[in-house]
Amino acid sequence: MDEGAIKFDCRWQRGPPPSAIEVAELCRWRDRLHALGSIGYDPAHAVGYGNLSVRAEGDEVLISGTQTGGLAPFGPEHVTRIVAHDIASNQVTCVGPVEASSEALTHLALYALGPAVGAVMHVHDAALWRGLRDVAPTTDAGVAYGTPAMAREIERLARQHPEARVLVMAGHPDGIIAYGADCQEAGTALLAEADRGR
Repeated sequence: MDEGAIKFDCRWQRGPPPSAIEVAELCRWRDRLHALGSIGYDPAHAVGYGNLSVRAEGDEVLISGTQTGGLAPFGPEHVTRIVAHDIASNQVTCVGPVEASSEALTHLALYALGPAVGAVMHVHDAALWRGLRDVAPTTDAGVAYGTPAMAREIERLARQHPEARVLVMAGHPDGIIAYGADCQEAGTALLAEADRGR
């Protein structure tokens, strides 16, 4: 099982965490989604799941670190700064206390859509995933998570469905992406879908 494994060339330089102010909204929403079980730790496979990111200054992105899903409370020490990337070359350069999440390429593909995207959330919710699959915009089932192919697939869906704020990863069981101008918009869209499914 390769769940949670980083599949890109991660060029990580250990460095200081972002400031608490920079990631305050990210941390609030991350702890909220963790409390709901949409981000967490799977003891059966010994992997964390789920990740959040926000746009920083310039082209930088602040993203939760790989294998931090089970940690609570969550703070700046669990976040890294992506300072450069090349999706086509499957490469991410990050600076911080942890390595970037294994789903970083997918987040980066959404930020490439423009400044209207300010936050991205990747959560796991089996019931919601089953209910939304092929109802909400859904990736091809043959595309694996954490790859340039998944990043391009998510970008394709977002361009084809510009009104959508929630996308389903068919080839990544339980995987759902939400995005928006900020964490509030992305999280509200995600929770609205969850409420509709109840």
